Amino acid sequence: MSRRQLERGSRPVDLPGDDAGCTILHADMDAFYASVELRRDPSLKGKPVVVGHPGGRSVVLAATYEARAFGVHSAMPMAQAMRRCARLVVVPPDHSAYGEASKEVMAVFRSVTPEVEPLALDEAFIDVSGAIRRMGSPGRIAAHIRERIAAEQRLPCSIGVAATKFVAKLASSHAKPDGLLVVPKGSTLAFLHPLPIGALWGVGDKTEEALSRIGLRTIGDIAATPVSTLIHTVGKAAGAHLHALANGQDPRRVTPDEPDRTIGAEETFAQDIGDRDGILRELLRLSERCAERLRASGQVGRTVALKVRFTDFRTISRSRTLSQHTDVARTIYETAAQLYDALGIDGTPLRLVGVRAEGLARAQETPEQLSLTGGSEEWRAAEQAVDRVAERFGRGMVRPATLVRRPPAD
Repeated sequence: MSRRQLERGSRPVDLPGDDAGCTILHADMDAFYASVELRRDPSLKGKPVVVGHPGGRSVVLAATYEARAFGVHSAMPMAQAMRRCARLVVVPPDHSAYGEASKEVMAVFRSVTPEVEPLALDEAFIDVSGAIRRMGSPGRIAAHIRERIAAEQRLPCSIGVAATKFVAKLASSHAKPDGLLVVPKGSTLAFLHPLPIGALWGVGDKTEEALSRIGLRTIGDIAATPVSTLIHTVGKAAGAHLHALANGQDPRRVTPDEPDRTIGAEETFAQDIGDRDGILRELLRLSERCAERLRASGQVGRTVALKVRFTDFRTISRSRTLSQHTDVARTIYETAAQLYDALGIDGTPLRLVGVRAEGLARAQETPEQLSLTGGSEEWRAAEQAVDRVAERFGRGMVRPATLVRRPPAD
């Protein structure tokens, strides 16, 4: 293995070596939203393209590599992206198209093995240990998957192959764009140790700053540091976790079809909103959307979390755990409204608000008839009826009166 292949910014397509024991794949679609748009409109190929809304305060959802050459990247404010590249082509997002493309890609993964753990629409872990006898070595299986996605879906996919989830995910990022990288089991530490500490799973800006203060720059530095020192620096859980990862230890197994850990919705306002009534209307709308997504996924949440972002981009979150799981918008909204009031920021302009459900579990069977007690089951049944109306006539046909836009007064 050459050092050149390990440097950040390089794009190794293959890493010669034994892939025995490297049964974990991390497949990551390249610039997924943008790639779907290029598939739909081939005339965009070779151009700096981003997916997002051109006006207001929208952000870049995805960027082609031609756009990235100008310093444009996902999550960047669209206005800044357009300043960096005058020739930027902005394509509005089509989330239904991305969802369909994701289903097609995941179907390719599952045709190889049922051991597929989706992480998002555009990435998944795949355990190919059960497919080796039928399809060959892990590296050969990864190449087969990439070839099928390219031929059948006309989309680029990068795959990392390794003995653990963490290393496989790192390998796929080094294989981009549209590449394949195998990290032999025996070369795991040689691959990891030259990398910067920011490449470790769980190292954010604050953790990286804390580790840098004690002279740690690479993953190898962390591996050579006593775990007691790491615990003193970043805490017990984080210190032990980082020390294990730095030494190539990651016992997590691929968990097929693991449910989303959180489900929610958020909104960035075109203009800052500070009045309580306006904020509560938005929280109600987001709670409705959150509950719809919970019911659609067959899940219920135990904890409701509120997220607010101020005009200076300072962001805070608050949460409350309920006495029982729920997928009822009214319950979610009432909890989110209480969390907002508890902040004591009425009148303070906000740039963004969000509502999400955490502590998810599979929904249990619930009565289909309305409860005579007037409790949450009555609201749940009413909201399920709205879901059925929406399936037939579209979203927005039935909504809370608060969310109905009133015509201007004469």
